[in-house]
Amino acid sequence: MLNASLLKLPEASHQHRHDYHQLVIGVRGNAELCVDGFGSVLDTWSACLVPTEIRHDYRGDHQNHVLVINLDPYIPAFNSPDHADYEGMAGLFERPRTVALDNKLQGLVQFCAGEFDRAPDNLALRRHLSAGILHCLVERVAQRPYPVASSRTGLSPDTIRRFIMDNLHRKITVQDMANVACLSVSRFHEIFRSLTGVSPHQFLLQIRLEQAIQLLSGSQLPVSEISYRTGFSSQSALTNAMRKHCGTVPSSVRAAAKVDH
Repeated sequence: MLNASLLKLPEASHQHRHDYHQLVIGVRGNAELCVDGFGSVLDTWSACLVPTEIRHDYRGDHQNHVLVINLDPYIPAFNSPDHADYEGMAGLFERPRTVALDNKLQGLVQFCAGEFDRAPDNLALRRHLSAGILHCLVERVAQRPYPVASSRTGLSPDTIRRFIMDNLHRKITVQDMANVACLSVSRFHEIFRSLTGVSPHQFLLQIRLEQAIQLLSGSQLPVSEISYRTGFSSQSALTNAMRKHCGTVPSSVRAAAKVDH
Protein backbone atom coordinates (compact mmCIF):
# COMPACT_ATOMS: atom_id res chain seq x y z
CA MET A 1 0.00 0.00 0.00
CA LEU A 2 2.49 2.63 1.17
CA ASN A 3 5.97 2.11 2.54
CA ALA A 4 9.11 4.16 2.87
CA SER A 5 12.75 3.84 3.84
CA LEU A 6 15.93 5.82 4.19
CA LEU A 7 18.53 4.44 1.77
CA LYS A 8 22.05 5.04 0.54
CA LEU A 9 22.25 4.58 -3.24
CA PRO A 10 25.27 2.71 -4.65
CA GLU A 11 28.05 4.76 -6.20
CA ALA A 12 28.08 2.50 -9.28
CA SER A 13 25.10 2.92 -11.60
CA HIS A 14 22.29 0.34 -11.28
CA GLN A 15 19.11 -0.14 -13.28
CA HIS A 16 15.72 -1.65 -12.43
CA ARG A 17 11.95 -1.24 -12.74
CA HIS A 18 9.07 -1.98 -10.35
CA ASP A 19 5.28 -2.34 -10.31
CA TYR A 20 4.65 0.61 -7.98
CA HIS A 21 5.14 4.36 -8.08
CA GLN A 22 8.19 5.72 -6.32
CA LEU A 23 9.16 9.10 -4.90
CA VAL A 24 12.89 9.60 -4.32
CA ILE A 25 13.86 12.63 -2.22
CA GLY A 26 17.37 13.87 -1.55
CA VAL A 27 18.28 13.95 2.15
CA ARG A 28 22.05 14.19 2.11
CA GLY A 29 24.73 14.44 -0.57
CA ASN A 30 23.78 14.07 -4.23
CA ALA A 31 22.19 11.34 -6.31
CA GLU A 32 21.43 10.87 -10.00
CA LEU A 33 18.43 9.19 -11.61
CA CYS A 34 17.66 8.68 -15.27
CA VAL A 35 13.99 7.75 -15.71
CA ASP A 36 12.94 6.78 -19.24
CA GLY A 37 15.63 9.07 -20.63
CA PHE A 38 14.72 11.89 -18.23
CA GLY A 39 17.79 12.82 -16.18
CA SER A 40 17.46 14.12 -12.64
CA VAL A 41 20.12 15.25 -10.16
CA LEU A 42 18.88 15.15 -6.58
CA ASP A 43 20.22 17.29 -3.78
CA THR A 44 18.57 18.06 -0.43
CA TRP A 45 16.09 20.42 -2.14
CA SER A 46 14.67 18.16 -4.82
CA ALA A 47 12.66 15.00 -5.42
CA CYS A 48 12.12 12.71 -8.40
CA LEU A 49 8.80 11.09 -9.30
CA VAL A 50 9.19 7.62 -10.86
CA PRO A 51 5.96 6.15 -12.32
CA THR A 52 5.29 2.43 -12.19
CA GLU A 53 6.95 0.04 -14.68
CA ILE A 54 9.41 2.62 -16.04
CA ARG A 55 13.00 1.42 -16.18
CA HIS A 56 15.43 3.79 -14.49
CA ASP A 57 19.11 4.11 -13.66
CA TYR A 58 20.30 5.39 -10.31
CA ARG A 59 23.50 6.12 -8.41
CA GLY A 60 24.74 8.44 -5.66
CA ASP A 61 27.90 10.02 -4.34
CA HIS A 62 29.63 8.62 -1.25
CA GLN A 63 27.65 10.91 1.08
CA ASN A 64 24.20 10.36 -0.41
CA HIS A 65 21.08 9.38 1.48
CA VAL A 66 17.63 9.42 -0.06
CA LEU A 67 14.15 9.03 1.33
CA VAL A 68 12.27 6.55 -0.87
CA ILE A 69 8.47 6.33 -0.72
CA ASN A 70 6.73 3.52 -2.61
CA LEU A 71 3.07 3.80 -3.54
CA ASP A 72 1.21 0.78 -4.92
CA PRO A 73 -1.27 2.13 -7.51
CA TYR A 74 -3.58 -0.88 -7.09
CA ILE A 75 -3.97 -0.81 -3.30
CA PRO A 76 -6.15 0.02 -1.44
CA ALA A 77 -9.06 -1.46 -3.34
CA PHE A 78 -11.75 0.73 -4.88
CA ASN A 79 -14.20 -0.10 -2.09
CA SER A 80 -11.72 0.96 0.60
CA PRO A 81 -12.39 4.29 2.38
CA ASP A 82 -8.70 5.14 1.81
CA HIS A 83 -8.95 4.79 -1.95
CA ALA A 84 -9.73 8.46 -2.67
CA ASP A 85 -6.64 9.60 -0.78
CA TYR A 86 -4.40 7.17 -2.61
CA GLU A 87 -5.95 8.01 -5.96
CA GLY A 88 -5.06 11.65 -5.34
CA MET A 89 -1.48 10.73 -4.45
CA ALA A 90 -1.14 8.50 -7.52
CA GLY A 91 -2.01 11.53 -9.66
CA LEU A 92 1.49 12.83 -8.96
CA PHE A 93 2.97 10.05 -11.05
CA GLU A 94 1.45 10.81 -14.44
CA ARG A 95 4.96 11.27 -15.84
CA PRO A 96 8.58 11.28 -14.64
CA ARG A 97 9.64 14.67 -13.31
CA THR A 98 11.79 16.45 -10.77
CA VAL A 99 10.12 18.67 -8.17
CA ALA A 100 11.84 21.46 -6.22
CA LEU A 101 11.15 21.51 -2.49
CA ASP A 102 10.34 24.78 -0.76
CA ASN A 103 11.74 25.61 2.68
CA LYS A 104 8.82 24.14 4.64
CA LEU A 105 8.63 20.88 2.69
CA GLN A 106 12.41 20.47 2.83
CA GLY A 107 12.24 20.90 6.60
CA LEU A 108 9.48 18.28 6.82
CA VAL A 109 11.53 15.82 4.77
CA GLN A 110 14.58 16.32 6.97
CA PHE A 111 12.44 15.83 10.10
CA CYS A 112 10.92 12.62 8.69
CA ALA A 113 14.33 11.30 7.69
CA GLY A 114 15.51 11.86 11.25
CA GLU A 115 12.50 9.96 12.60
CA PHE A 116 13.09 7.10 10.15
CA ASP A 117 16.67 6.88 11.37
CA ARG A 118 15.61 7.11 15.02
CA ALA A 119 12.90 4.43 14.81
CA PRO A 120 13.73 2.16 11.84
CA ASP A 121 11.35 -0.60 12.96
CA ASN A 122 8.27 1.57 13.46
CA LEU A 123 6.44 0.82 10.22
CA ALA A 124 3.27 2.70 11.21
CA LEU A 125 5.28 5.85 11.89
CA ARG A 126 6.98 5.59 8.50
CA ARG A 127 3.66 5.12 6.69
CA HIS A 128 2.02 8.12 8.38
CA LEU A 129 4.99 10.43 7.85
CA SER A 130 5.30 9.31 4.22
CA ALA A 131 1.62 9.98 3.61
CA GLY A 132 2.11 13.46 5.05
CA ILE A 133 4.97 14.18 2.64
CA LEU A 134 2.92 12.94 -0.32
CA HIS A 135 -0.12 15.04 0.63
CA CYS A 136 2.07 18.14 0.98
CA LEU A 137 3.65 17.45 -2.39
CA VAL A 138 0.25 16.96 -4.04
CA GLU A 139 -0.83 20.39 -2.77
CA ARG A 140 2.30 22.06 -4.12
CA VAL A 141 2.32 20.34 -7.51
CA ALA A 142 -1.35 21.27 -7.93
CA GLN A 143 -0.26 24.92 -7.81
CA ARG A 144 2.38 24.45 -10.51
CA PRO A 145 3.34 25.31 -13.14
CA TYR A 146 3.01 28.93 -12.20
CA PRO A 147 0.01 30.20 -14.17
CA VAL A 148 0.33 33.71 -15.46
CA ALA A 149 -2.67 35.82 -14.47
CA SER A 150 -4.52 37.14 -17.47
CA SER A 151 -3.88 40.81 -18.06
CA ARG A 152 -3.27 43.19 -20.90
CA THR A 153 0.43 42.31 -20.88
CA GLY A 154 0.01 38.64 -20.00
CA LEU A 155 2.48 38.92 -17.12
CA SER A 156 1.94 38.97 -13.36
CA PRO A 157 4.75 40.12 -11.00
CA ASP A 158 3.02 38.14 -8.23
CA THR A 159 3.44 34.97 -10.25
CA ILE A 160 7.13 35.71 -10.74
CA ARG A 161 7.51 36.41 -7.01
CA ARG A 162 5.90 33.06 -6.16
CA PHE A 163 8.23 31.27 -8.57
CA ILE A 164 11.24 32.98 -6.98
CA MET A 165 10.07 32.13 -3.45
CA ASP A 166 9.61 28.47 -4.38
CA ASN A 167 13.12 28.32 -5.84
CA LEU A 168 14.86 30.84 -3.60
CA HIS A 169 17.83 28.63 -2.72
CA ARG A 170 18.58 27.92 -6.37
CA LYS A 171 20.27 29.85 -9.14
CA ILE A 172 17.51 31.71 -11.01
CA THR A 173 18.13 33.35 -14.36
CA VAL A 174 16.10 35.92 -16.26
CA GLN A 175 15.50 33.13 -18.78
CA ASP A 176 13.86 31.04 -16.03
CA MET A 177 11.52 33.90 -15.12
CA ALA A 178 10.76 34.59 -18.78
CA ASN A 179 9.84 30.91 -19.24
CA VAL A 180 7.28 31.19 -16.41
CA ALA A 181 5.69 34.12 -18.25
CA CYS A 182 5.96 32.36 -21.64
CA LEU A 183 7.85 35.31 -23.09
CA SER A 184 11.20 35.85 -24.75
CA VAL A 185 13.89 37.26 -22.47
CA SER A 186 13.94 40.65 -24.19
CA ARG A 187 10.13 40.98 -24.18
CA PHE A 188 9.91 39.80 -20.57
CA HIS A 189 12.56 42.31 -19.48
CA GLU A 190 10.77 45.14 -21.25
CA ILE A 191 7.29 44.36 -19.88
CA PHE A 192 8.48 43.52 -16.37
CA ARG A 193 10.36 46.79 -16.03
CA SER A 194 7.36 48.76 -17.27
CA LEU A 195 5.11 47.06 -14.68
CA THR A 196 7.41 47.19 -11.65
CA GLY A 197 9.88 49.98 -12.32
CA VAL A 198 12.83 47.63 -11.73
CA SER A 199 14.64 45.05 -13.82
CA PRO A 200 13.98 41.31 -13.26
CA HIS A 201 17.48 40.97 -11.78
CA GLN A 202 16.86 43.82 -9.31
CA PHE A 203 13.50 42.27 -8.38
CA LEU A 204 15.17 38.89 -7.73
CA LEU A 205 17.93 40.45 -5.64
CA GLN A 206 15.42 42.46 -3.63
CA ILE A 207 13.46 39.33 -2.72
CA ARG A 208 16.63 37.45 -1.78
CA LEU A 209 17.72 40.28 0.51
CA GLU A 210 14.25 40.67 2.06
CA GLN A 211 14.14 36.99 2.94
CA ALA A 212 17.71 37.01 4.25
CA ILE A 213 16.94 39.93 6.56
CA GLN A 214 13.77 38.18 7.74
CA LEU A 215 15.73 35.03 8.60
CA LEU A 216 18.49 37.01 10.28
CA SER A 217 15.95 38.82 12.43
CA GLY A 218 13.64 35.93 13.21
CA SER A 219 15.85 32.86 13.46
CA GLN A 220 19.12 31.64 14.96
CA LEU A 221 20.27 29.99 11.74
CA PRO A 222 23.97 30.48 10.94
CA VAL A 223 24.62 33.23 8.40
CA SER A 224 26.16 30.64 6.07
CA GLU A 225 22.90 28.63 6.10
CA ILE A 226 20.83 31.77 5.51
CA SER A 227 23.10 32.61 2.58
CA TYR A 228 22.42 29.18 1.09
CA ARG A 229 18.67 29.28 1.69
CA THR A 230 18.31 32.67 0.03
CA GLY A 231 20.39 31.82 -3.03
CA PHE A 232 23.67 33.60 -2.36
CA SER A 233 26.82 31.76 -3.37
CA SER A 234 28.52 32.37 -0.03
CA GLN A 235 28.28 34.24 3.27
CA SER A 236 30.56 36.94 1.89
CA ALA A 237 28.32 37.34 -1.18
CA LEU A 238 25.34 37.96 1.10
CA THR A 239 27.33 40.40 3.25
CA ASN A 240 28.54 42.35 0.21
CA ALA A 241 25.04 42.53 -1.30
CA MET A 242 23.52 43.73 1.98
CA ARG A 243 26.22 46.34 2.45
CA LYS A 244 25.79 47.64 -1.12
CA HIS A 245 22.01 47.62 -1.39
CA CYS A 246 20.79 47.90 2.22
CA GLY A 247 23.59 49.82 3.90
CA THR A 248 24.01 47.18 6.59
CA VAL A 249 25.56 43.75 7.21
CA PRO A 250 24.21 40.50 8.74
CA SER A 251 25.82 41.07 12.15
CA SER A 252 24.15 44.50 12.44
CA VAL A 253 20.74 43.06 11.52
CA ARG A 254 21.17 40.36 14.17
CA ALA A 255 22.26 42.91 16.79
CA ALA A 256 19.29 45.18 16.05
CA ALA A 257 16.88 42.24 16.30
CA LYS A 258 18.24 41.37 19.77
CA VAL A 259 17.74 44.96 20.96
CA ASP A 260 14.15 44.98 19.66
CA HIS A 261 13.38 41.80 21.57
